[in-house]
Amino acid sequence: MQFPDNPLQAQRLFHGRGHAYQHLHHITIDWLPPVLLIILYAPEPHTELENLADHLLAHLPDCKSIQLQHRYILSAPIDTLRGESLQNFPIQEDNLRFHIRLQQTRNTGLFLDMRNGRRWVQQHSKDKKVLNLFAYTCGFSVAAIAGQAQSVLNIDMSRTALSIGRENHRLNQQALEKVRFEKLNIFKSFSRLKKRGPFDVLICDPPTFQKGSVDIFRDYPKIIRHLDDFMAENSTLLLCLNAPELNHNYLIDHMASQAPRFTYVEEIKPPDVFLETQNKGLKSLIFKR
Repeated sequence: MQFPDNPLQAQRLFHGRGHAYQHLHHITIDWLPPVLLIILYAPEPHTELENLADHLLAHLPDCKSIQLQHRYILSAPIDTLRGESLQNFPIQEDNLRFHIRLQQTRNTGLFLDMRNGRRWVQQHSKDKKVLNLFAYTCGFSVAAIAGQAQSVLNIDMSRTALSIGRENHRLNQQALEKVRFEKLNIFKSFSRLKKRGPFDVLICDPPTFQKGSVDIFRDYPKIIRHLDDFMAENSTLLLCLNAPELNHNYLIDHMASQAPRFTYVEEIKPPDVFLETQNKGLKSLIFKR
């Protein structure tokens, strides 16, 4: 368990999904102050959960709610184990704030394993024209504007997610004149991207699979093939991969064969708490040309 140095900062406390802890691969615990969210990928005895709640509260006295999400059920329902049933509230990550929404969708609105990716974007966006594909709730966009980006174009197929993204910018008191939000099917919009470009920074963080819209094994190469159409000379890419069955070489090999002008530079690792023993976690790779 990795408890926060600063209890005001959101972070993952325990990452069992990386298979580093025997018999605990079905549990993750997130601190979304003032809420502790325990996520179960398989059932757990209630007495064990009560003992876990006692342990967590002893270390995080500022906690107002412990909630339990059952991800092994399709609808991923959330129960309140202790305290208040908080659903909508802002959290702090570094110098940025984001809206969290519980008990509404399977995800909270912010992926904590991408914290270092957002830091990288904030550090590399000054005066840059940024394209954020699969923008979701626009966490990267918030980071880019905080890093003094010239402009950001957010593209996603979910109008609801983009609306939350707009609110995330407002939460950080960021002017929206530099930010655009467009609900588009990315795979049918390459000509539009070419007209809006060229872009200096690309962030591409697709879901692994969305029925009827995205199958990343099939679709990532389509994006890579079009990079030269809308990316500037001397541009930088942050390409992310969430598919556990695919490793780094999936991106590196496709980039080498279909976008050879770009060179692999480095990997942005998730925070240390996201310990992985089978290399099935998030991969975030930087390419430049």
